[in-house]
Amino acid sequence: MNTPLNGIKIIDFTHVQAGPACTQLLAWFGADVVKVERPGSGDVTRSQLRDIPGVDALYFTMLNSNKKSLTLDTKTPEGKEVLEKLIKESDVLVENFAPGALDRMGFSWERIQEINPGMILASVKGFSDGHHYEDLKVYENVAQAAGGAASTTGFWDGPPTVSGAALGDSNTGMHLAIGILTALMGRQQTGKGQKVSVSMQDAVLNLTRVKLRDQQRLEKVGYLEEYPQYPNGKFTDVVPRGGNAGGGGQPGWVLKCKGWETDPNAYIYFTIQGHAWEPICRALGKEEWISDPDYNTPRARQDKIFDIFAFIENFLKDKTKFEAVDIFRKYDIPCAPVLSMKEIAEDKSLRASGSIVEVDHPARGKYLTVGSPIKFSELKPEIKPSPLLGEHTDEVLKRLGYTPEQIAALHASKAV
Repeated sequence: MNTPLNGIKIIDFTHVQAGPACTQLLAWFGADVVKVERPGSGDVTRSQLRDIPGVDALYFTMLNSNKKSLTLDTKTPEGKEVLEKLIKESDVLVENFAPGALDRMGFSWERIQEINPGMILASVKGFSDGHHYEDLKVYENVAQAAGGAASTTGFWDGPPTVSGAALGDSNTGMHLAIGILTALMGRQQTGKGQKVSVSMQDAVLNLTRVKLRDQQRLEKVGYLEEYPQYPNGKFTDVVPRGGNAGGGGQPGWVLKCKGWETDPNAYIYFTIQGHAWEPICRALGKEEWISDPDYNTPRARQDKIFDIFAFIENFLKDKTKFEAVDIFRKYDIPCAPVLSMKEIAEDKSLRASGSIVEVDHPARGKYLTVGSPIKFSELKPEIKPSPLLGEHTDEVLKRLGYTPEQIAALHASKAV
């Protein structure tokens, strides 16, 4: 099978989630990714939130499949020599160290360019260079707060809320992967490497652009008609939290279905698109609303939108979320069941599409992980298990030209 990134060699100096999500994606598509880890301990996520004592945690296995693991102590002269050889033969170095860590290691951007002028240095940052918070340590929820997501998520009478989706971490990794691929294409034209970086704040901001849109609209007219606060609530000078309202100008809400009293996910998300109003009325048996001037335009419906949602909930009270979707899909009405992670794990369609994959790990046995979210006509990425700590150390050293005796000496000196 053709793997488009075959031949691309990547040094993975990343840990936790944002960086590993980036390099895993590239490994799925054929890149040779060597994860450089601290001897004896490795990536901190190997031991975080363990479900099986002494075995790599799912946190690690689900972010590091298809990679090789090289243990290396870059504080030793021998370790620095190995890294220099690795840089010389590689195409990309990806890192999410604290600012200045590579410089202190002796591998500044200038030094990397001396070793390999074609090298692409890709970095995950908390904030962009020059930002007044550039020295601030950033994690997932910190990024969601700084990127505008938290202030616009949740209900209007409650505090800012972070999302369960990794908007700061995995999202940043996806953005960085795009940057790396762009830099590789650029190198084909110029022969030169370059630095690429994505800040976690910027990656979150890129996903909250509709809220920046709303801020400017709010400043112009003083209200946002698609938010639940309109027309009877009050608006301040900042975009409010809108609960479960849709962000695209189409009213939407989470609606109760049969069993909601005991099942916290017995809901559907229902959207009232303007052009779908007639089908919605027919599905609900309310044909009189189709021509009623109090209902037949979005503006006319806005002050009654929660009454409409209440009517739909009453219609749904004897239907499961799956039965509800099966009814509405016949009318081409945008809706979906609220799926729990257990339901997603057991979803046959997600298994068939490769979106959820079962992997056999040498230490933990079978586990589920997320497969490639990107689908190709000519490529079906094979999701392999994550590497054991240092599993490929000798293999990588041999590739770099070290003899068996030299490899044994590196182990003896604890450089690897």
